[in-house]
Amino acid sequence: MARTALTQLQDQVEAVRREAFAAGYAAAMQAIREFVAKSAVGAEPMAVQPRRRMASAAPPAAAAPARQRQPRGTATAPQRTRRSSGPRPQRGTNARLVEEVLHANAPRALPPAEIRSAIQRDKGVEIAFTSIRHALTQLEARHVAEQVADSKTWRYRAGAAASD
Repeated sequence: MARTALTQLQDQVEAVRREAFAAGYAAAMQAIREFVAKSAVGAEPMAVQPRRRMASAAPPAAAAPARQRQPRGTATAPQRTRRSSGPRPQRGTNARLVEEVLHANAPRALPPAEIRSAIQRDKGVEIAFTSIRHALTQLEARHVAEQVADSKTWRYRAGAAASD
């Protein structure tokens, strides 16, 4: 008997919950209908407007003023050098630039960092370290440059001009 009373009570609670949900849903839908009916003066009725995706809750672009975003950290960020929009350099340009720097510092050996800064300073060209390394191996294969012993420095080969 206690079990049936408990079941009846649960059924009644469930029925009240459903009625309350239905009443709340109906009230919410009525509020939405009233809000849509009070749309902006001169606007087309909702039935005529094209349907939009419900996922975007943002107002249309024409109604909202365009905000211009300012890049983050513009005041403190260092200015980056931009690539020129000019034509692409010819093949072998990096090797030629590295060779010129090594030749200008002829008896002295230079690490790739000094080679890179010299090219930037003298020619105004920014070269990646991997490109410098590749150019150095090309020059080594042509017997124009050589690595100094087990160090990470490179120098211009003395008899390079005579052997070409």
